[in-house]
Amino acid sequence: MSENNKNLYPMRINKYLALKKISTRRGADELVTAKKVFINGKLAVLGSKVLETDKVEVKGAEKKEYKYYAYNKPVGIETDSPNNNLQQGLFPLGRLDKASHGLLIVTNDGRITDQLLNPKYFHEKEYIVRTINKLRSSFKTKMEAGVNIEGYQTKKCKVQILSNFTFKIILTEGKKHQIRRMCSALFQEVADLKRERIMNIKLGILKAGGLREIKGEELETFLKSVGF
Repeated sequence: MSENNKNLYPMRINKYLALKKISTRRGADELVTAKKVFINGKLAVLGSKVLETDKVEVKGAEKKEYKYYAYNKPVGIETDSPNNNLQQGLFPLGRLDKASHGLLIVTNDGRITDQLLNPKYFHEKEYIVRTINKLRSSFKTKMEAGVNIEGYQTKKCKVQILSNFTFKIILTEGKKHQIRRMCSALFQEVADLKRERIMNIKLGILKAGGLREIKGEELETFLKSVGF
């Protein structure tokens, strides 16, 4: 047993099933309540603890068909709006503020939420940003080095200047309104903000409000990057 694993066990059964990518913690609790989870042949109960050497079985659980889509959120639509063209059962992974637009990944797979959104993991997100005022000569250098936004120092990022008023930025974190706040701290005001890419998933030519299923090699690469 590795030193890291020693620190993990004993582990609550819901955390164990989530760690093994079998379900979310809430879903694991539902499986336990439905008497479908067994530890070393004995029925598990809520709060049961698991050792690394234990044999855990999930019996009679329906295999859920997971779906993943790229969604082009339009300007003016709230991420959680019921009018956002998302099919029933799908939810967005992360957010885009009402004034921003572009790529969201939507899914019915709650297992990947933590891997994608937890700040301890680093996943690239790429944006095209247009500013109201002309970009200052020092803008690229200062943005890339990290910016102090109300006491928080943002991580280093990549910036490409596209014109006097437009730049591309690649972040590996996602604080609330981060790009707008970074720009504001450097005396630049955002006129338009569009997310073009999340990891290997690209917006491409998807029309505003449109959905595109993520599948095949694109899906395999994405799931591999979040630990599946």
